[in-house]
Formats: sequence, structure tokens, C-alpha cells
Amino acid sequence: MSERPQISTAGALRASGLTVKTLREELRANLLARLASGENPWPGLHGLSRTVLPQLERALIAGHDVVLLGERGQGKTRLLRTLVGLLDEWTPAVEGSELREHPFNPITDATRARIEAEGDDLPIVWVHRDERYAEKLATPDTSVADLIGDVDPMRVAEGRRLGDPETIHFGLIPRSNRGIVAINELPDLAERIQVAMLNVMEERDIQIRGYVLRLPLDVLVVASANPEDYTNRGRIITPLKDRFGAEIRTHYPIELADEVAVIEQEAELVATVPPVILEILGRFTRALRESPSVNQRSGVSARFSIAGAETVAAAARHRATVRGEPDAVARLVDLEAAVDVLGGKIEFESGEEGREWDVLAHLLRTATADAVRAHLRGLDLGPLVAALDGSRTVVTGEQVTARELLDALPEVPGGLYDAVAERFDAGNDGERASAIELALEGLYLARRISKESDDGETIYG
Repeated sequence: MSERPQISTAGALRASGLTVKTLREELRANLLARLASGENPWPGLHGLSRTVLPQLERALIAGHDVVLLGERGQGKTRLLRTLVGLLDEWTPAVEGSELREHPFNPITDATRARIEAEGDDLPIVWVHRDERYAEKLATPDTSVADLIGDVDPMRVAEGRRLGDPETIHFGLIPRSNRGIVAINELPDLAERIQVAMLNVMEERDIQIRGYVLRLPLDVLVVASANPEDYTNRGRIITPLKDRFGAEIRTHYPIELADEVAVIEQEAELVATVPPVILEILGRFTRALRESPSVNQRSGVSARFSIAGAETVAAAARHRATVRGEPDAVARLVDLEAAVDVLGGKIEFESGEEGREWDVLAHLLRTATADAVRAHLRGLDLGPLVAALDGSRTVVTGEQVTARELLDALPEVPGGLYDAVAERFDAGNDGERASAIELALEGLYLARRISKESDDGETIYG
């Protein structure tokens, strides 16, 4: 964050040559400047650069209010919050103004009177761009007073007449003047609240308790909604839909690399999670989104894979602490344990009662097989199959340390274990154990060795 400007009066501000820009002019200028310089205006957003982001950029250049339509966990809220980065870092406002009025462009009678009386000595404050973004989760109990405002009985009791604008306690949208208002889950607003927003978005005035205040508010309204609620269930009134200049559909990451990048960026990991484990989580999540057994109207959020990565890391940290391992490294057994606590985040179709865990187990096996095949393609694991000849087995499990797993491996010729570790960029014992465990699981899924699981232990042989 740069230092706050030192200019403190309207006269000094005028002498500095600063000009007045509307909010939309400000967003447009800053967005075009970043695009022209090659700078990414949307840091931290993956998989949307060829679809959603160009549409949003065109909407902002046109100066439109925007609604994002998409299932849960598609990054709608994160995208809305990223808009803050397109605002000027600091902007001046009249000190004490409830609506953050610009000293050169007042919108209330009270501020105009102050400017008339104080002139160039009018004190100003500087507002950081983070303070110019307001977010509201729409709920059925949201009131007109919350979003627009209401008469303040205390101010009326002080002797002001009821029609005096000074008697009004402004709501979220007017208080966000010269800023961005984001409303999440827009269709959950009651219809009368949606009606109250119409004038704010189009005529730029507000109506409270039967009288109209002509306030040329400078506000960008952005919103998010589930497509089904927005388009099919009639939970949003048509005139309000018409006020949004742009309706943009979001989506889950199309490429696997983008799916993994989201997990790496958002997950707070307390242990080392090898990239291939994150890849399996990404493949697993994508398989769930394509499964006919899963209710795709509710979607499979990116939070599913993020929570999965964090749970896998926690399982590895737990084992390392209990068993005294020097390095906490996640393995496939941790991923299987994590699925047990993640199943509740998935909504299955009504005909799948009783089969939920079978569906999860099958899709996890499929994701694991695809990942192992991609990394170990062309590597001959025949010597390991031959070494597990019926008299030798390899035991792993949630509380089996990496060293115990490595010591239990049968001897194989040709440096096979080193070759497996190299395919997964494994370094320490924990990473090597994770790589070899994946190779064993791959052989089992290819039906070349057997596997038995019981009471937290897994035996390959």
C-alpha cells in the first residue's frame, strides 16, 4: 500500500490539478491501462481467461452493472472482490460526508452548504480503494432499510421535519457512493427489496417512506446468482434483470492444470502434499462433476478439492506427530481417509441412496488410475509384481510411517524404486514412500497384484 496523500483541504486539492472522474470512468481507465501494458488485471483467477474474463472486461469498459451466474464454488465472489484492484488506490472525499462525496462534485444539500461556507478550507480525507467495496449476502430477512435506508426516528425527535434528507439513515448502497456494491445470491432478496433497487440502478435516486431523494449516486452494482434461481424459478423480478447490463456465466476450470492451480493457491496445508496427490484430487473432483450419480444442479464446489487437500495434509501431520516422523508427507492412504469426511459435501441424485460411498470409492479409484498411468507410462513394473510372489507382502496404512513402508519393500533389480521416485520427483523418505505406494495402487488397479484393507491397514501382495 502506498502512503496516504498529504493534501488535506479542497483548495490544495484544486491546486494539485486533480480532476473529477466518475466511478465507471475510473474503472474503465485503469482496466484499459493494465490491458495496454500487458499486466494481468485478474490475479489469482485460473481457467477463466478465454471465457469469463473477456466478457467482464467488455462489460466494465461499457460501464454496465454486472450479474455473474454460476453454481457454487466457481469463484464468483472472488471475481467480484478482484474488481477492487481496478479502483484508484486513494480517492478524496469531503470529511464527515456520510456518502463519501467528492469535494468538487457534492450530491447533498448539506455538503453544498458546507462548500459554500468553507470554500477552499473545506477539509478532505483520503479513502483507500479497499474501503470502496461493500458486500452483502442476500437473505430473505434483508430489509429496504439495510440496502437503501430509512427514516431515523431519533433525528426526527431532534426537531427536523419528516421530509428533510437529514432525517434519513442511509443503507448500504447509498453509503457505497463512488464505490462497488456486491450482492451475493441476488434471487434470495424478497421482491419488495428488488423493487427498491430499481431506481438506484437506473434513475440513480432513492425512495424512502413515500418521498424521493434526488441523489445522483455513483455506484456500480454487481451481483452473483445461481442460474437456476435466476432464470427458471422466477425468484427475481424481470425489471431488475433488465437493469443489469451484462449477465455473465461462470464455470468450473476446464483444464486439469487450472483445477490443481486453484487447490495450490487456496489450500492452507500443514504438511507436504506431493503434486500428484493434488492432481488426483483435481481428477476426482472433475469426475464427480461429470458423474450422473451426482446432482449437477448443486455443483461440486472447488472448496471440495481445497478441503480435501487440507484434510490430506492434516492426516499426514497427525501421523508424523504420533509416530515421530521427521517429515510430514501425504500419501495415498491419507487421500482415502479424507474422502470419508468429504462425502457430506456432495449432493447425490435421489436414486442413489445407499450407494454414495460406492460411487465415491469408484471415482477415486478411477482418478488414481488415470494419474498413475499418466506418470508411470512406459516404466516396467514387472520386477515388483514378480517380487510379490505370494510369500511377500507390503503393508501400509494411516499410521504406517514412510520408513516402515520402505523397509518392508522386497528387493527388486535395476533400481526400479529409484526410477519410480524420479517419475514423481520424490526426494526424502516421505515422498519416496508416497511414490511407491502410488505404484503399488496402480498395479492393484491394473489387476496385477491384490489388495486387502482392514482397520486402517492396507496389504498389497
